[in-house]
Amino acid sequence: MLREYWAHPAATIEATRNLWFHTGDRARMDADGFFFYADRLKDSIRRRGENVSSYDVESVVNAFAGVVESAAYGVPSELGEDDVMVAVVWSGAPDVEGLVAHCAARLADFAVPRYLRAVGELPKTASQRVQKFRLREDGVVAGTVDRGERAGGRRAR
Repeated sequence: MLREYWAHPAATIEATRNLWFHTGDRARMDADGFFFYADRLKDSIRRRGENVSSYDVESVVNAFAGVVESAAYGVPSELGEDDVMVAVVWSGAPDVEGLVAHCAARLADFAVPRYLRAVGELPKTASQRVQKFRLREDGVVAGTVDRGERAGGRRAR
């Protein structure tokens, strides 16, 4: 167990409450008592009353042929809360329609990305962690595919 964040006493105080160390991770526990990582709390996305795990979205996107890596994050929605956006590094020509169909078959309707942005590389720290805050700051830029306001809504059954 760590005693403190090196040279960051304010971060230590913020992460330690009620004699517990708060990692900033979101997890779930199954019926057998096993824990499963869901997401970093600061990276979770709130879309129309639903919590969307950026980790889950990235796992599905990264499994699609031609995707090298991706980062899912929330961008402000005109309807309030967030819309799901994904920055994707492609190994070749982007197949946005194929990726959307792939996501729709594997994710809940509300988790399918509205916005898809092709990037040459993802901004990273020296330790190779994606700097999602920089992507969020960029927002929806020219060249981003917007599937429309109703994207991610419930499909007719």
